[in-house]
Amino acid sequence: MKIAIGSDHAGFEYKEQIARMLRDLGHEVKDFGAYSTETVDYPVFIRPVAEAVAAGQFERGIVLGGSGNGEAIVANRVKGIRCAVCWNLESARLGRAHNDANLISLGQRMITVETALEIVRVWLATPFEGGRHLCRIQMIDA
Repeated sequence: MKIAIGSDHAGFEYKEQIARMLRDLGHEVKDFGAYSTETVDYPVFIRPVAEAVAAGQFERGIVLGGSGNGEAIVANRVKGIRCAVCWNLESARLGRAHNDANLISLGQRMITVETALEIVRVWLATPFEGGRHLCRIQMIDA
């Protein structure tokens, strides 16, 4: 699978470990930055991940920050993106199965790295259950 990944400074360390795990599992990964723990403005790195997934260049995307909330907000402003904030395995499974999440957002300050890695594994392995649970709404540009 082709996966885009990006973070701000607060999610950098987990991003590096997740990208390494994904490559070890045989996935193609593009890192959109940030490239260190030096303070950055997170939308600069998150929006390009969401845009690349929305454009079909990547099948899925992962964004990271301190809590994951701001990253999800930025990602979800891109038409065609369904980004779920995941803080445990069940939120990852349901985000995929019920909401067809094509991006997930993780908070490095909220979970352990082991949990983050397992969330990614669960999210990648969970199929979308189809229209049974999803009520798609038409996006209106503000």
